Amino acid sequence: MSTTATQTISLAHSPDSDDAFIFYGLATHKIDTGDLEFKHVLQDIQTLNEEARKGTYDVTAISFHAYAYIADKYALLPHGASIGDNYGPIVVATEEFDPSDISKITIAIPGTLTSAFLALSIHTPKFKYEVVPFDQIIEAVTEKRVDAGLLIHEGQLFYQDHGLHKVLDLGEWWHEHTGGLPLPMGGNAIRRELGDETIREVSELLRESIRYSLDNREDALQYALQFAREMDPALADRFVAMWVNELTLDYTERGREAVRRLLREGHERGIIPHPVDVQFVT
Repeated sequence: MSTTATQTISLAHSPDSDDAFIFYGLATHKIDTGDLEFKHVLQDIQTLNEEARKGTYDVTAISFHAYAYIADKYALLPHGASIGDNYGPIVVATEEFDPSDISKITIAIPGTLTSAFLALSIHTPKFKYEVVPFDQIIEAVTEKRVDAGLLIHEGQLFYQDHGLHKVLDLGEWWHEHTGGLPLPMGGNAIRRELGDETIREVSELLRESIRYSLDNREDALQYALQFAREMDPALADRFVAMWVNELTLDYTERGREAVRRLLREGHERGIIPHPVDVQFVT
């Protein structure tokens, strides 16, 4: 009787409620993964972007901005993207600013490889910034250590509770700027050297995991709440709904074009030093 060897796939993603929701089916063994075994690694997105440049993990969540620097090692999986359709990262401040004044103020950003930073740099090519961990940006703004902050993750939903004002929603701006494209934030990339067969298998399992979560939303949300940094369940539900949707299940051609456009404009503005060949697993 022959046995098939199990192949371990390192799967790195952020400890956030939306990623936890996406990977619920895989992490809790709700779906049959056959001869593949997934080893989950949790890291913040800035660390994941940096590790991806080294090719550390087989499958990794990344910012699309970071993909510009890893496209030689990784291809983009067609499932698991965070794409905001007419909403996205928000610049906030303790007082009201006009978006045209962004070049005159200092902004706390969550990392230079984030898509939020890329989008803001396309909007305003030159501005002063300080890198601050994403979950400390609101505090940096309220304590006036910086003039404004670029919010990703849950802070987009409760910045007003801290008396902050919206200066710019990058998703709204991008939608208008591009004639209706969504703003792609992050996706999942897979190491090319795993080979076509394994890549296809992983891709299908990731799709199954997302579908399972969407079909079993209440259970998946309960699981995701433990990663919601003590967020109110109703707020966590809203956050997950923003970033896990039908575009997460599959980019569609509109989503793919949005990724190409973001990286192309990043290159045209001189933010990304080279053209990026965006390749999606099919």
